[in-house]
Amino acid sequence: MPPMKKSKKGKRKSKDSSKLKVARTRSAPPPLPPELRGLDTEWWYTFLNKHAESGQAIPSDEGEAFRHFFRTSRKTFDYICSIVREDLISRPPSGLINIEGRLLSVEKQVAIAMRRLASGDSQVSVGAAFGVGQSTVSQVTWRFIESMEERARYHLAWPGQERIEEIKATLEAVYGLPNCCGAVDATHIIMTLPAVESSEDWCDPAKNYSMFLQGIVDDEMRFIDIVTGWPGSITFSRLMKCSGFFKLCEAGNRLNGPVKVSAENAEIREYIAGDSCYPLLPWLMTPYEGRNLSAPMLNFNARQKAARLLGTNALTRLKGSWRILHKVMWRPDKNKLPSIILVCCLLHNILIDCKDELLPTVELPNHHDIGYSEENCEQVDPNGKAMRENITAHLQSYEAPKLLC
Repeated sequence: MPPMKKSKKGKRKSKDSSKLKVARTRSAPPPLPPELRGLDTEWWYTFLNKHAESGQAIPSDEGEAFRHFFRTSRKTFDYICSIVREDLISRPPSGLINIEGRLLSVEKQVAIAMRRLASGDSQVSVGAAFGVGQSTVSQVTWRFIESMEERARYHLAWPGQERIEEIKATLEAVYGLPNCCGAVDATHIIMTLPAVESSEDWCDPAKNYSMFLQGIVDDEMRFIDIVTGWPGSITFSRLMKCSGFFKLCEAGNRLNGPVKVSAENAEIREYIAGDSCYPLLPWLMTPYEGRNLSAPMLNFNARQKAARLLGTNALTRLKGSWRILHKVMWRPDKNKLPSIILVCCLLHNILIDCKDELLPTVELPNHHDIGYSEENCEQVDPNGKAMRENITAHLQSYEAPKLLC
């Protein structure tokens, strides 16, 4: 079943609805002009005092308290405001006022939207914390998402070859894997549905209604490709095959960089690492399965697992930071949910690009997909099998000099 198509006026529809394709550059975020800094800080102190008076445990340091509620430093928050400022100023909808009757500032609108995404709390609860109504939270959050989706897309895209070479060099230095360009994993975004929309199409193996998110990440756990919008009832391998990324790789238009020649003169092409729920392909390396594996096979599995956990850890961090994706979403609009997921991924990348550190209390203590049994895809491409053997032999020769030393 194809994903729900999103209808939005005034915007061009993507040709491939199975993939949210975005573009980004590696340049640093532009500095915020002085005239845009500190335009409204009153909302923050009002918000902070309200939580302090309620007896809620919050960090004593103001900077950490800000990151606790909004996941970013104030500097990164200002940068995010600069991205959406023009939209939030130029198209103010009616009714966006607080209880004092004043129009909400850009900073307060961004804070409302980011608190909603970060906490996953109800619109009523978020509104009460900011002194606004439920409908205002809904309007503000969606306007923020629309603006970020359009204006922040450069924070999520497939890297250029120069950056790919940096990723490959890092992954080989850390894990010993030659020509590895990243890792892939997927997670379920759980939701409740009205009775009229409940169907087996959206019911996943854990008996939840859910939407899939597949992410490919680099050496810094930055998302460089995502696919969402597909129902959680399909398998991981089916999700991969439905993606635009799969089609590009199969056509030779992605993971098509320079081939590495191993010590045994075997060719090793570019690839990503994934779990056994994915098919073994020339550009997708999965672990060896079965008992009585040889020492070289076990060595490959250990290194491949360490690399592919980048994808798992990225999704765990994503859901920990933006809890709206971790909690059960109450009757979401399935046409809008992919946009919410995309913007959370953009915010995840912005934190990395701005070198923001998450508070330890934010990250999830467990796996991002608790309650789901492991899938095993038995599809093995002969060329993929040969590639895995080439890498395994290369790792064995790579280890030999170290053992002699």
